[in-house]
Amino acid sequence: MIKFEDFLKMKDEGSFPDDIPLLLQSLLLDATGDWESAHRIAQNEHSREGSWVHAYLHREEGDLGNASYWYHNAGRSMPDNSLEEEWEYIAMALLEKS
Repeated sequence: MIKFEDFLKMKDEGSFPDDIPLLLQSLLLDATGDWESAHRIAQNEHSREGSWVHAYLHREEGDLGNASYWYHNAGRSMPDNSLEEEWEYIAMALLEKS
């Protein structure tokens, strides 16, 4: 299991290990500004967690209508915290599950 601190180090270094779950890869790609690749992964993950990452990405993009749809599919409400806080919260939740 990857520790959150190690995941943040990957983010800071811009590393993308291919042996971590795809949704965690998606978050790392997004953190480096590769929204398209991050989105491609999230939209192909047909799970509540995939919908959550997908929702976050559309919130980040500013497409709140689309984000709202995906938050609903994830069984969540659109948060009012910062994007950075949500990114970290999603990462922690995914790391716990992996």
